[in-house]
Amino acid sequence: MTNAGWSRRELLAAMAAGAATMALPRRARGEQTAPGMLQVRDVMVIDGTGAPARHADVLVAEGRIVQVGRISRRAARGARIIEGGGRVLAPGFIDLHTHGDPLQRSYQPFLAMGVTTVVLGQDGGSPGAGDDGMRRLPEWMAAVEAAGPDINVASCSGHGTLRRQARIGDDTRVPSAAELARLVALLEEDMAAGSFGLSTGLEYVPGMYAEQAEIAALGQAVAHHRGVAMSHMRSEDDDRVEESIREHIEASRPARTHISHLKVVYGQGAGRAERLLETLQAYRSAGVELTADAYPYTASYTGVGILFPEWAMPPTDYDQVLATRRDELRAALEARMIRRGGPEALLFGSGPHAGRTLAQVAEAAGQPFPDVLLEIGPRGGSAAHFVMDEALQARLMLDPYVAIASDGSPGGSHPRGAGTFAKWIEEFAVRDGLVTLEEAVRKCTGLPASILRLADRGLVREGVVADLVLFDPARVRARADYVDPTAQAEGFDLVLVNGVPAFEGGERVVSAGKMLRHGSVRRASAA
Repeated sequence: MTNAGWSRRELLAAMAAGAATMALPRRARGEQTAPGMLQVRDVMVIDGTGAPARHADVLVAEGRIVQVGRISRRAARGARIIEGGGRVLAPGFIDLHTHGDPLQRSYQPFLAMGVTTVVLGQDGGSPGAGDDGMRRLPEWMAAVEAAGPDINVASCSGHGTLRRQARIGDDTRVPSAAELARLVALLEEDMAAGSFGLSTGLEYVPGMYAEQAEIAALGQAVAHHRGVAMSHMRSEDDDRVEESIREHIEASRPARTHISHLKVVYGQGAGRAERLLETLQAYRSAGVELTADAYPYTASYTGVGILFPEWAMPPTDYDQVLATRRDELRAALEARMIRRGGPEALLFGSGPHAGRTLAQVAEAAGQPFPDVLLEIGPRGGSAAHFVMDEALQARLMLDPYVAIASDGSPGGSHPRGAGTFAKWIEEFAVRDGLVTLEEAVRKCTGLPASILRLADRGLVREGVVADLVLFDPARVRARADYVDPTAQAEGFDLVLVNGVPAFEGGERVVSAGKMLRHGSVRRASAA
């Protein structure tokens, strides 16, 4: 079957037949810290384009793929040989929406589920900005580059962070012309240093107070640098999501538009997803370059502040709100929580109530749940919010323009940070057959690479960087859940980062990541 397309059943049968040869040669921790030569032999190559899998060998040298196909002994002389045993060899997964800081924590849970590149700077917050929000992104990028992360790192610039760095002051105020110019100048500096674009968090402080004209001015700068405008939109609620998409598109023009963690809160059924997808396709037909990402879980994870009305959020004095509008706030919280599935649908992930639902906390305290929320306040920690319909979300994830992304972080309290990509392969491709394995891989590799304009990653092709993952689809398991959200995924046997075996035998063996900068490929080719 060399160079021919394999059916899902044939592919899995081949995996089972090759199970006896699946052991990888072990090596000492820290060995081979620089890109060398290796040959991955006897694999089913899924190249990230959606094309049918094909049987081949892959030769890697100096961090890049130098040959795909039948490789002679002479070409592979001196290479480390890795016996694939018929397993899948695919591009390393690119997670378009992640959180955390590689200067503070290892991204081993991501490597363990096949991720070789994470994109930080999401939801309006630039990474590494510090407690005061004033550390500039170029400075942080230089520090990551010097440290040598254990995974490839890319970043967007967070609108909320930039707003504070521009010293606009009051979060609720519309910037003056001079302040807006300063805000744009800061974004220009970030983009020139290699930021991949802008992220907004319009459901959070201070993004919730930004008007469309402010975001649109930044969109012009993003477009100038050929970046992408990503957004946690103004609202993801069933009755507001289309309007929020329209706002995001209009504010992004003429930059490329990307919707973070696409979902419909309160929506029900695959039919609702179809209507939303038709709306997105209508924009594309009109010339808008529009993509999105999503994760395979029905609970989001964010601060409890998302339950509170804008007038009770910072910088408003919360004690004053309680003193003057307590009954009004209590009624608003009760109505919103009931609409979001009731107190059983909120599971605290941080703070003194971590691991318990709002219903359990209220019962233990002998209080109605609205009173518990009043005491906790809008800064009272984060929680998993079970507000999404499974059939609706599953349909959104199948759309060819929707990439797979975790919205997770290493050590986070939501299982998506350790399970997203394993769950996607395990359930959607292998168990339920909702997508072919080739399409499942494309949505984790070639598609996100195209969104970021990463010309030399996301594919198995001669000449590109050797970010690769070797796995047996039949053995892939997402072990993380809401009780043990950091449990490491299984089934991904070898992960190459920049041509170096970085994850092997169930553990991270060396840090081989790089700080990726937008435009570096274009600059290098022009030099």
